[in-house]
Amino acid sequence: MTNSIFILFVLCLNVIICEWLIKKPGFSHIGTALLVIILTAIEANLGVIPTTETPVYESIFSYLAPFSLFLLLLSVNLKDLRKAGLPMLTMFLVGSVGTIIGVFVSVWAFAAPQTVGKLFYALAGMFTGTYIGGGINFHAIALHYGVSKAGNLFVAATAADNIMTALWMIATLVLPRFFQRRFPRKLAESQLPANEVVDGALAEPDNDPFSDSETMTPNDLAVLLALGFGAIFLSQQISALVPVIPFVLILTTVALALAQFRVINKLRGSRLLGLFGIYIFLAVIGAYCDIAALLHDGQLAIVLFGMILLLVLIHAVIVFGIGAFFRLDWDILGIASQANIGGATSALALARSLNRPDLQLPAVLVGTLGNAIGTYLGILVAEVLRY
Repeated sequence: MTNSIFILFVLCLNVIICEWLIKKPGFSHIGTALLVIILTAIEANLGVIPTTETPVYESIFSYLAPFSLFLLLLSVNLKDLRKAGLPMLTMFLVGSVGTIIGVFVSVWAFAAPQTVGKLFYALAGMFTGTYIGGGINFHAIALHYGVSKAGNLFVAATAADNIMTALWMIATLVLPRFFQRRFPRKLAESQLPANEVVDGALAEPDNDPFSDSETMTPNDLAVLLALGFGAIFLSQQISALVPVIPFVLILTTVALALAQFRVINKLRGSRLLGLFGIYIFLAVIGAYCDIAALLHDGQLAIVLFGMILLLVLIHAVIVFGIGAFFRLDWDILGIASQANIGGATSALALARSLNRPDLQLPAVLVGTLGNAIGTYLGILVAEVLRY
């Protein structure tokens, strides 16, 4: 059961099973990320694979996880933000400030140092990152502070985060329509007319820029691998020379710098490989989870959910309150908030659900901005709370 090849076989098989399960009724809203944690945790606790650290697990934490985060950040080209429009961009940044305020208030209200434990500051940083830019930041900060190896704490945080993200998608579907009926607003003009040509391609409303399906060539794969390995090596060397700067922030900066070159930003396969790597990383998180201890510590999950519920409510009051004061389009407020809480993909889904094709591209663009800044702000908040 400790054979490295066998462990890798099980981890990859789990991704296959979970990708199949999410296509079935009842599983589609759970998502592959949480399912793969749960499935691997069950297998590890049944003794199929180890629950303790192995060379395979250590390699995944040390190399595959940062490599995957690097690849996912290659889609963030900041030059595209001009297409998002000033109202959407402004409200997204307002929402980011609301998230940070909410984190500090929730840490105080729930006495996090006592109720969560010594890693409370890391959890606060993870929630800051994920509720500014989505899951990429959540995992990057967890990796930096070692929360990923605190299996039960990480699983409880992930479960609470998944529940909150699902609830907030429902809320942002309902709130704009409710407010529009009670306090009608003139809809914002289209930021990007249908069929406008962008970078030589038609920007059609139904085109999903965050599709998991990509066609790639051996050359695409070779370029991505070379960039990833080179970036990790460079980041390690800089981190060794300047240890005060966290490795994950150096890697994030290198990735964002490279993503500003359109030839790299448009490389095929970066999202595909990045997502697969993250799923394998999450499977290892599941392997570290002691289910009996997690059930015994069920109160921890309740505390974490209470913290994120409070911080998201504070975020919402700030976003919708300021938006209402300036009489902004309710749909813009809902989508900007969803880009903070759920990330680019869920913001895109919300724009479609609200029947606003003109806001689909802006939704994705501010979501990718969150990917860019979330890790920086999350670590900043964690360090402030730490000392």
